[in-house]
Amino acid sequence: MLIFQDDGVELLILGAGWTSTFLIPLLVRKEIKYAATTTTGRDGTIRFRFDPNSTDPTPFRTLPYAETVLITFPLRGKGQAVNLVRMYESTHKHRPHFILLGATSIWTASQWQDDWSPHERADPRAVAEDELMTRADGAVLNLAGLYGASRQPRDWVDRVVKSKADLKKKGALHVIHGEDVARAIVALHRNFTPGKRWLLSDMHVYDWWDLTQDWAVQTLASAENDSEGADIAPAEVEKQKQMLAWVGELMVEQGVRALPRDTSSLGRTLDGRGFWRVMGIWPTQGRIR
Repeated sequence: MLIFQDDGVELLILGAGWTSTFLIPLLVRKEIKYAATTTTGRDGTIRFRFDPNSTDPTPFRTLPYAETVLITFPLRGKGQAVNLVRMYESTHKHRPHFILLGATSIWTASQWQDDWSPHERADPRAVAEDELMTRADGAVLNLAGLYGASRQPRDWVDRVVKSKADLKKKGALHVIHGEDVARAIVALHRNFTPGKRWLLSDMHVYDWWDLTQDWAVQTLASAENDSEGADIAPAEVEKQKQMLAWVGELMVEQGVRALPRDTSSLGRTLDGRGFWRVMGIWPTQGRIR
């Protein structure tokens, strides 16, 4: 639902996708006036598509003035952030706060990383983020792996683990639930931090081996349950038995006495405390299961 008058909105969402399924209900509950865009104009949103190569400000004239502009789609390389900011500002009287959603993949060092850790400055997304912070005093929320509703981490195993060798390489997993992303956006809107990049996670470091074992055990237990097992294919049962065996074999081969493994052996690990501490709120979704 589109909510704005001639005097504008508090929050403009550029790109109402998956994150907005959590954010918009929160905005409604908090009675925060908002507007949102999609490329098709579906569900009462504003039809808008950002063309990073265009200098025509016409599409921006349909957008309302906003106190905060949230950019949910990725910007890459030099020029895109500058172009978006310039065209929005050229068609509106007041400069808003800009928030860009980024990814924690810009931190690559195999050690503890936090908001202030050096990042890969040549990464195309990091280049655009740095440009937004410099050009418009924008803020960036670098998100860990997104999950919630139908998007569940246990479904990622099939994509990332095809063999025992794949599983051997897996170290830490970091995630953030869509509801906590929404809470973080509202908090940053209300307590804006110009020119600041934040690392956003649920403050847990998960061990892929530990999760794989746990999920395999859960699936196998459900398969043995008369009321639940009918929905689990025999091939899935065999796959989960294989996953369980791989974890055990790797623990023996690598000298791992217990799960989860110590964070010192998981490679890159993310410290997500900073944002929550400054905002005075904390993640609400707990551990993934």
